[in-house]
Amino acid sequence: MIRLDEELAAIAGDPEGPLASLSVLALRQGRVVYVQQFGRRFIDGEDPQRDRAARADTLYRIASISKLVTTLGVMKLVEGGRLSLDGDASEWVGWRLRNPHFPEAPITPRMMLAHTSSIRDDGGYNWPEPVKLRDALAANAAMWSAKAPPGARFEYANLPWGLLGTMVERVTGERFDRFMRREVLAPLGMDATYNPADLGEAAAERIATLYRKRSGPEGHEVWDAKGPWNAQVDDYSQAPPLPRASDAYEIGTNGTLFGPQGGLRASAGDLGRVARMLLGRGELDGKRVLQPRTVDEMLATQWRFDGHNGESDYAVTRRRFNAWGLGNQHFTDVSGPAQGDRLVEGGGFRAVGHLGDAYGLTSALAFDPASGDGMVFLSGGSAFDPYARPGKWSALSRYEERILTALWRRAVRGIDP
Repeated sequence: MIRLDEELAAIAGDPEGPLASLSVLALRQGRVVYVQQFGRRFIDGEDPQRDRAARADTLYRIASISKLVTTLGVMKLVEGGRLSLDGDASEWVGWRLRNPHFPEAPITPRMMLAHTSSIRDDGGYNWPEPVKLRDALAANAAMWSAKAPPGARFEYANLPWGLLGTMVERVTGERFDRFMRREVLAPLGMDATYNPADLGEAAAERIATLYRKRSGPEGHEVWDAKGPWNAQVDDYSQAPPLPRASDAYEIGTNGTLFGPQGGLRASAGDLGRVARMLLGRGELDGKRVLQPRTVDEMLATQWRFDGHNGESDYAVTRRRFNAWGLGNQHFTDVSGPAQGDRLVEGGGFRAVGHLGDAYGLTSALAFDPASGDGMVFLSGGSAFDPYARPGKWSALSRYEERILTALWRRAVRGIDP
């Protein structure tokens, strides 16, 4: 697909606002029909000879798409009867988990997975090893929404996934990263990890450094598209990654250590395997990973925006979130300038999946269970403020719209416009 290569290369290499790197994959009727990479997974500002190109096996910190993969591990435990989607999560975190504004209302794993638990990120959502998650929640009232009781309102948050990771550890007696590798990543054939230290010195070769062309403190950033690329995270050129937990870590006390909400390092090919397994209703390459009923439950709509039951400062004004399953967004094709969840120009692609945005990376995994069509992209950072170049028909940035539309038209649909 030479013309698609050229179109994506032009987006990634736009002289007015290039991307550090870009890795993409497209599915048509459940089959991989296109895989390509552009740009550099590592950029040396002083010696370009040390730059390294993005490759098919390059791992990215995929940000919130991690939530969808973490959900697979949670659903494995539900499937095995070790967790209940509708039970009181207190049973599995090991303490009475209640929103102090609604102390009699139980919080369930289903609510956490659908962002309706009333747990927020305002007080933080990850802590170092000495901190116990129970103490962190008890110390900060900002973590609890007073707008509606658990189960009644959608508020996107990362913290519930830290709780879910902690629950996984308490139920299994195993560290979250190791459980996920054994029960999810390995069975799916994913060469991915929640703990970069597992890769040792090889991390410098395998993991993409994420970049931005900006400087200054958060909230007072200065962008310069002609300036140097500034590493944001995962620069292992000088030293390998540190372990996420020591040997003294008490399993089941702080699942946030391993980034269940956003810390998975994975390739576009890895995410393609996730999509293909879910499209196969739990089966991939003849191997069953989840039962069909489990996948059906996971992808079923749990919440739909009705104009009042979502984040009023976000869902109404930008309409980026309109429906949600268990750990996956439902893209309903709502459209408008700089608002909506439409994925491709002209619409017509309703999908499930997840978006990611952190440390300069933006990412998307979206697939249609009915048609088997899907797309993945992972960008390693931009030279410009993405919010300064908003989308024409969605809440995505303009370059994200261009990437997804190019993949959709040329790879998925096979159209040569």
